[in-house]
Amino acid sequence: MSTLEAQAAVWFYTQPVLNTQEDTGAVITSLVAEYATMLYRVAFSVTRNAAEAEDIVQDTFLRVLRHQEKVREIRDPRVWLVRIAWNLALDRKRRAKTRPETEDLDNHARQLTATERLAEDEVISSQECARILDLIDRLPDKERQALLLSAVEELSTAEIASICSTTESSIRSRIFRARKELALLLARERGGQ
Repeated sequence: MSTLEAQAAVWFYTQPVLNTQEDTGAVITSLVAEYATMLYRVAFSVTRNAAEAEDIVQDTFLRVLRHQEKVREIRDPRVWLVRIAWNLALDRKRRAKTRPETEDLDNHARQLTATERLAEDEVISSQECARILDLIDRLPDKERQALLLSAVEELSTAEIASICSTTESSIRSRIFRARKELALLLARERGGQ
């Protein structure tokens, strides 16, 4: 836990009981400011769709508002919020039953800025990222989830275990198997080219 997170946690627990909408609004505003970007990354890592990821972040904070009486009981707001967003994203993905289309590369190329890298380099990098994400999507569900939470969100094994409702050793095994399988998939793909 970083110093900023520790300070936020102390602030979070020392707040008075939320009696007014202003109190609730202040707490929710601070949670949004601190965690919205992280929750977006979590949601996007599952859905691969920017609009759906934004909706999931909004739905996460709507759930927080609906259950504001539980806010004071939460020990780690980061893990709590990630768990909500993760479950919402998985629910959406299950309901959709179809894999979202990858973004159109021509559209992506039009939106690029040419300040640091050439647009062509950015598109190639984007294609490589999409290829790796496609390979990650081929992993078994449990291994894929553990790998995404570890690699994308840089959560600890304890935090991932809490989110996935399992043990830390199980998470370590899942991450190991996911990395091993991903390496095999990459090797097969390179061998076929």
